[in-house]
Amino acid sequence: MNPLVAPEAGSGRGHAGALTALSVNVNRVALLRNSRPLDIPNLVDIATLALQAGADGITVHPRPDQRHIRTQDVHDLHALLQRWPQAEYNIEGNPFHNLMPLVRAVRPQQCTLVPDSTEQATSDHGWDLVADGERLRPLIAELRSLGVRVSLFMDPLPEAMAAARALGADRVELYTEAYARAHGTPAQADSLARYARAAQAALVAGLGVNAGHDLNRANLPDFLRAVPGVQEVSIGHALIGDAIELGIVETVRDYQRCIRQAHAATGA
Repeated sequence: MNPLVAPEAGSGRGHAGALTALSVNVNRVALLRNSRPLDIPNLVDIATLALQAGADGITVHPRPDQRHIRTQDVHDLHALLQRWPQAEYNIEGNPFHNLMPLVRAVRPQQCTLVPDSTEQATSDHGWDLVADGERLRPLIAELRSLGVRVSLFMDPLPEAMAAARALGADRVELYTEAYARAHGTPAQADSLARYARAAQAALVAGLGVNAGHDLNRANLPDFLRAVPGVQEVSIGHALIGDAIELGIVETVRDYQRCIRQAHAATGA
């Protein structure tokens, strides 16, 4: 059994003093590779280096147009992670597009449902559960029946957390772009307080808490010090950007240092 897979919401890393898990999103690696008809950089090789350096998991977000992650990549990374039972596989995407057949085929440890449109360059909002909740309910139930943990990509709205749990979700992934934009400005404290309230509401509702989008080495420690119970962060764009300068191995180690320092500062 994968030790990072919680049998129920509220257990696992990020609680009771455990460190937040770092899942490396490799979409940007695939985007670079796809710019030439060559297998350079090799996605599996980069993911292997990230795992060897201490990454706790690998994240992919396949799109219908396969602009970065391709269908074969999903299967290749699944095969890789069979050799890394201590790590987990997180597949993100819109369940009303191309996501469900991929998840049914490989059954990752976690599936993060994201309400992105086919036209979006990147995710830019969380689910509106009033509008989409009933469409999501049977898909969440199916994923859980397959043994896949379900996380919903959500804006930091405390009032929405109980509804996410009522739909059957195991976790929420807090969409952190608003915090990243506020970091280092006078709005930072208010933004962090908003995320802390949302995370606390999720924990009270029985949900685990993940976070992601525009987190980086500069803003991640402040986020983890202020926001309770974060079990996992999924980081791609900034981490791969840092890897161009530092190399993927040292970059993953540096992000893990940021996580350890943030937990040490809180006494968690």
